[in-house]
Amino acid sequence: MREFELIDKYFSPLSTGGRGVSLGIGDDAAILNVPDTHQLVVTTDTLAAGTHFFHHDNPTDVAWKAVAVNVSDLAAMGARPLWLTLSITLPDAEETWLSRFAQGLKEALTFYDLALVGGDTVKGPLSISVTAFGQVPKGQALTRSSAKPGDWIFCTGTLGDAAAGLALLTKKLRTDESSQDYLLERFRRPAARVAAGIALRHIASACIDISDGLIADLRHILKSSGDLGARIDLDALPTSKALENLCSDVELWEFALAGGEDYELCFTVPEDAHDRVAGVLQASGVQAVPIGRVTTSGDIEFLHVGQPVRLALSPWEHFET
Repeated sequence: MREFELIDKYFSPLSTGGRGVSLGIGDDAAILNVPDTHQLVVTTDTLAAGTHFFHHDNPTDVAWKAVAVNVSDLAAMGARPLWLTLSITLPDAEETWLSRFAQGLKEALTFYDLALVGGDTVKGPLSISVTAFGQVPKGQALTRSSAKPGDWIFCTGTLGDAAAGLALLTKKLRTDESSQDYLLERFRRPAARVAAGIALRHIASACIDISDGLIADLRHILKSSGDLGARIDLDALPTSKALENLCSDVELWEFALAGGEDYELCFTVPEDAHDRVAGVLQASGVQAVPIGRVTTSGDIEFLHVGQPVRLALSPWEHFET
C-alpha cells in the first residue's frame, strides 16, 4: 500500500473538522483559529516500540496511549484539547495492525473531543509521534514555576498502578485476575485529567502531569519554582487496593513515588486554598489528596508515621547509562 492510499484509508476519515479548524487533512498544512481571548498550548510526545510499548501490544491500546499522554500535558497546563497531528513510522503497511490502530485513534479522538488535522507516515522502526494543541484563556495557564514555600502538594487519582501493570507484563509481579486487569488497564490506557486541570486554573500555584514518576516530576516543580524542597508524608500517598494487596509498604512507596506513567496531576496550592480543592474538583469527577508541603530545604524529605525515612529511588530516565 502506498503512503497516500494508507492515509486516505485509515487517517483521512478521522479528520472530520472540529472547533476552530478552517482546513484540516488534505493540504500542505492545517489552518487553525484561536480566539483573541485565548492562548495556544502545544506539546509533543513520541512513543517508541520497545521503550514505551511492546511490539506485540494491541494497536488499539497503543493509539489510545499515544493520544492520552499528549493530552495529559495539556491537562497539566489547564488547557482544553482541540487538535492533534500524528506522525507514524511503520516497518510495514500491515493492514490489520493499521485498522486496529486507527480504531484506537478514533476512540481517543472522540473521548477527548479532538480533531486530527495532519501528520506524516514514514517507513522505518515502529514509533508514533503526536503533537497536541489546546487553548487556555489568556493569563490562566498552569505552569511548573510558581510554587511557594508552605504550599500544599496534592495528587489526583492513585499512584503506582501503571508501573505495577508493566511489572506484571514483564513477569516481575503476579496477582489475581481482577487486580491484574485493573493494573494492566492503567498502564495501557491512561486517563488524562483534562477536567481537573481546567478546574485548577484559579487555585493551583503550580502543576505537572506525572509521567516519569511522582518524585522526578515534583522535582521539576521545585526546581522551576526556585530550587525549593518538599516534605512528603508516605502514609498519605494515594494508592489503589489492587496495588496495596500486591506489595509491602516499601514496594508500595517505590511504585507510587518512582514508577512513572501514572498521568495523574501533581499540583500545589497555597495554605488558604487547601480546603477548597475538593469542591473545585468535584465536577471533574476526580479526587485529589494532600501528600505534603513545599519547603525551603532544596531537597525532598519523607516521613512515615511522623518520622524521617530514607529511600533510595530510581526514577525513569530516557538516556540513563
